[in-house]
Amino acid sequence: MASETLKGLAADTLADRAYRAIRDAITTGELPPGQKVTERGLAERLSVSPTPVREAIRRLEQDGLLERTGPRTVQVAAFRDAAIQDLAEVEVALRGMVARFAARHASPAQLDQLDAILDETDDLLIVIKQRKQAGQDVARHLDRLLDAMQRFNEVVESCAHNPVLVRLLGQTRVFSWPERRARLIELIGANDTFGLDRYGSHRALVRALRAGDSVRAEALVIEDARGGLADLLAAPTTEAATASSAAQS
Repeated sequence: MASETLKGLAADTLADRAYRAIRDAITTGELPPGQKVTERGLAERLSVSPTPVREAIRRLEQDGLLERTGPRTVQVAAFRDAAIQDLAEVEVALRGMVARFAARHASPAQLDQLDAILDETDDLLIVIKQRKQAGQDVARHLDRLLDAMQRFNEVVESCAHNPVLVRLLGQTRVFSWPERRARLIELIGANDTFGLDRYGSHRALVRALRAGDSVRAEALVIEDARGGLADLLAAPTTEAATASSAAQS
């Protein structure tokens, strides 16, 4: 019985990975609208058996990203932009729920960790600004800044103490982290003040979490997530972004 349970968990994990990999290929345009794919072809592409791919395809059909054209054949939906917008709404709502749970369950140590990460990012922002003014390269410091913000988000998720909710969020993210990172770097390169108008909300979020104000925490995250996703969805997909997402898959 135990072996069957472990086998089931492994299959679920493979299906989750297949789902994210195929979804990333669709959202980045690697699999363009109208392209036909087969279960076997996707399984070979991902180096897995057809079973997890079949489950992933079923979920992507429900998301509106794939359309059934035959018993074992599907195609990328022609109206994928609308489906991605719907997926973005789900991600925003789930991120808000994570913040709500975090306000109820965050420990003092976790909250101190969030403040420490923001202290680190404040220092990095100062260094980046100084180096830009001096005409120096900021790529390494920008990488550290993005890493820090990713850690901030991960700690907020851990504060929720709700692995099921965090898992759902991971499954419904519009962008993988490599794709998100590539688009952020492109946007910051074009406008070095990009995102700073929302950066201040991170301190406000930690204050809301410390106060146990779940309503405020949820509202802050929803506003930030909605604005951030809108910017990322509007950004053009570069070859570098596509390559990063493909590597993640």
